[in-house]
Amino acid sequence: MTSSEAAYEAVVLAGGGARRLDGADKPGLLVGGRALVEWVAAAVAGAERLTLVGPPRPELPHATVVREDPPGGGPVPALRAGLPGVRAPQVAVLAADLPFLRPPHVEALRRSAYGRSGAVLVDADGRPQWLAGVWRTADLRAALASYGGSSLRGLMDPLDPARVRAAGEWPAWYDCDTPSDVAAASRMIRENSA
Repeated sequence: MTSSEAAYEAVVLAGGGARRLDGADKPGLLVGGRALVEWVAAAVAGAERLTLVGPPRPELPHATVVREDPPGGGPVPALRAGLPGVRAPQVAVLAADLPFLRPPHVEALRRSAYGRSGAVLVDADGRPQWLAGVWRTADLRAALASYGGSSLRGLMDPLDPARVRAAGEWPAWYDCDTPSDVAAASRMIRENSA
């Protein structure tokens, strides 16, 4: 069975406090006419199930919604909340603020993760983007069960994931943490749609 034939699910982490955005509803911010979380959900439209960790989103009525404890507690508690319901052999673990992530990027991650513990996108400088990856569910679940830290890097780096450079015109790893990030992403989409 190839990676593209195997079932996968997606866990989208959407419960952060958006401190650098003055507490704005980051997943709901519009970029290119769509909420950030909608872009991410569209990138994993082929997933058997989408689990959203955070408050319910009107943009994603089909998502299974769970909350981390405490709410806003960070990505590791969010992953602890989202991963238990996953039954597929592969899971995409994604931030809710990736406006340039597309289905071909997810498929590239899935292919690269096949036969390994996982695969993550790297940015233009080659740094792994821990909230833009696909993992073997069993390996990630085992690592999480024995992990006492709070950093995704500390959890995921020891799994030795493949590092994937996204092909195409869009920086698939680009996330929107600040108002200038949101403005730049909107501008790029507008300019490339004209």
